[in-house]
Amino acid sequence: MKMDVLSIFGIIVAFMAIVGGNFIEGGHLSSLLQFTAFIIVIGGTLGAVLLQSPLSIFMQAAKMGAWVFVPPSQKLEQQLEELVEWSRIARREGLLGLERIAEDLGVEFSRKGLQMVVDGSEPDSVRKILELDLDIYEQKLMHGAKVYEAAGGYAPTIGIIGAVMGLIHVMENLADPSKLGAGIAVAFVATIYGVGSANLLFLPIASKLKTIVHLQVTGREMIIEGLASIADGENPKSIESRLQSYLT
Repeated sequence: MKMDVLSIFGIIVAFMAIVGGNFIEGGHLSSLLQFTAFIIVIGGTLGAVLLQSPLSIFMQAAKMGAWVFVPPSQKLEQQLEELVEWSRIARREGLLGLERIAEDLGVEFSRKGLQMVVDGSEPDSVRKILELDLDIYEQKLMHGAKVYEAAGGYAPTIGIIGAVMGLIHVMENLADPSKLGAGIAVAFVATIYGVGSANLLFLPIASKLKTIVHLQVTGREMIIEGLASIADGENPKSIESRLQSYLT
């Protein structure tokens, strides 16, 4: 797996732009650091996400978060070469010649599909069963990505709640000017945390994960097409020509 440098660079640029803009305007970093506002926004957003998500989906989303920086490998070229080689073996030795390969495959999806081909399943049957598995796989991953999308929706609203709470604190202490600054700071910084976390983290992460899911699905679609073609006894050259379109 390779590190996604662009994601790291994007986060650095985004936060440096915010902090740098604040500095240019004469502000100080300390004015943006409010632990109370952080607890309200991040804690409230986490609580809302936990309330809406079943545990299995939340855990899936937590695991997928690492994909933003270290996306799963997607070796479509290698996958294409394997499918073409399997088709050649099938033409030389028959479908049973693929049995040993099926037993050694590490990916359950590919192993299941190739075993169906070895067992002599009809191409339409191979396609339908694997497409059903793919739909379930895609839905599972998309639910994980939507957890971050939901967090991006909750965070700004909870930031407003934090702002209102800060203003309430200000109104309660109008007679004591020494306490007004803290309340006003929480009010404004909570709004910044809510809107900033949504638009600089949660929503971009959700979009990135959806893109990665799409690439994973594309890879499995190529496997389905290749295996169905092998089961149908197509020429390896014809299979290779059709599968080339997935590389674009």
